[in-house]
Amino acid sequence: MEKDIIRVITVDDEALFRQGISLLIQREKDIELVSDFSNGKELLDELITLEELPDIILMDLNMPEINGVEATKQIHIKYPQIRIIALTSYNTKAFIVNMIQSGACSFLKKNSSPAELLTAIREVYSKGFFYNIEVMEALHQNLTEPKKKVSSIFDANHISKREKEVLELICKQYNTSEIADQLFISSRTVEGHRNSLLLKTGAKNTAGLVVYAIESKIADMNYLKDRFE
Repeated sequence: MEKDIIRVITVDDEALFRQGISLLIQREKDIELVSDFSNGKELLDELITLEELPDIILMDLNMPEINGVEATKQIHIKYPQIRIIALTSYNTKAFIVNMIQSGACSFLKKNSSPAELLTAIREVYSKGFFYNIEVMEALHQNLTEPKKKVSSIFDANHISKREKEVLELICKQYNTSEIADQLFISSRTVEGHRNSLLLKTGAKNTAGLVVYAIESKIADMNYLKDRFE
């Protein structure tokens, strides 16, 4: 069976950076750079006209016209099937948490290695999210601050045993078919449990489910760190 081609768009106001991403992706047989833009406004204007939407957008934060945070929020509402990877020089905890809460599925610094960026693209495409150690620690710190309250109207007791098993496997970065194999259920049933979890937790996407799992202590933080080392 022919392998899927991951369609990617880059949004960054630095032309040299966009060119570097283009050269990197050109070497990959399973990833295609379909377009690039210098700011969020250009991107949003173009998305309306596209017959085929991209799978992933690599999004800078600090851009003219419409910045990356606002563009991410709008895309998440209008095009929830598009997955966004924040790729920026800004790497404080506040920026990381803000982008993840706005709907980004991953957050990488611009000085990340090419290998990590390619891994993030493939992981986000196949599994819905990619969090490295820095992101996991930022989320954990934010979620364990005393002022932080659980955002969901539900708690862990409202999640069934099977849903918890699915959530734990999602956090371990298993995809739908792998979860189905692990639990001896169909892929359709897995998707049903995932959709139920999204509804119960109020999460916007798979990445949000991981945040909820950390917040509710369903996922073991030390184990998750080990997965990303």
